[in-house]
Amino acid sequence: MTFAKPRRVPGQTRRAPLGRLFTALIFLFLYAPIFVMIVFSFNDSKSRTVWAGFTLDWYAELLKDTTILNSLYTTLGVAVLSALIATAIGTAAAIGIHVMRGPRRTLMMSLNNIPVVSPDIITGVSFRMLFVAVLGFLAIFGLNLKLGFGTLLLSHITFCVPYVILSVLPKLSQMGKHIYEAALDLGATPQRALWKVVLPEILPGVISGALISFTLSIDDFLISYFTAGNTTQTLPMVVYAMTRKRLSPKINALSTLMFAVVLTLLVVINVFQARQDKKRRLEETKQRI
Repeated sequence: MTFAKPRRVPGQTRRAPLGRLFTALIFLFLYAPIFVMIVFSFNDSKSRTVWAGFTLDWYAELLKDTTILNSLYTTLGVAVLSALIATAIGTAAAIGIHVMRGPRRTLMMSLNNIPVVSPDIITGVSFRMLFVAVLGFLAIFGLNLKLGFGTLLLSHITFCVPYVILSVLPKLSQMGKHIYEAALDLGATPQRALWKVVLPEILPGVISGALISFTLSIDDFLISYFTAGNTTQTLPMVVYAMTRKRLSPKINALSTLMFAVVLTLLVVINVFQARQDKKRRLEETKQRI
């Protein structure tokens, strides 16, 4: 028996190297500025063009800057709290949307997607107008509150919730349709079935939503700028204030550390997701056998 050779598509061998070259140029264009920033964060000079030797002085000065450290603590506090609260709210909302059918589900998904596609400038201005109106109303009753950490945290929770919902819903769709009812038939209470059966099944989506919320909160500038008030500053706001003056190499050091943190989170997310997918494929293989 003889097999026919696969037909060669004209020009196929020429397109492959061209495609790889084009992809390499795209990645070079995207990551070359970041690489230059990282290199000059170790430069023993304030020059942004001339290499004067290796040093860690800019990182040492960065750690002595109280303004940057205070803004870092504020940013981490808001990011952790908003990620935890938004994950809890978003997971519960995703379960509620998952059991919906028909027009109600379509309506809820449309409402959930509006904050995702809306520009940050619109979201930030809207939040500021809302908070000013609410605080003005509370002032009538003698509660003289101002924009600050509380309003900043509320705004971050609000814009993180839709991303958690979008992360959890696919895992709910992959879950067995009758697994929850089976747990109830076996004697589990609704709360125990939720914690022992449903939550472990959707845990990868919950963790992904929490990490996405954390990174979005750390990276946000526009919404924080409109809702933080005059007494609270996040790290992106401090960086923006520093760029309006002469650029200091401390910004390179700070940006390098932020890039390293975000890159680490992305690696953790991808590794965790890959392990979960591998585990799921092994379980499906065992069930077939």
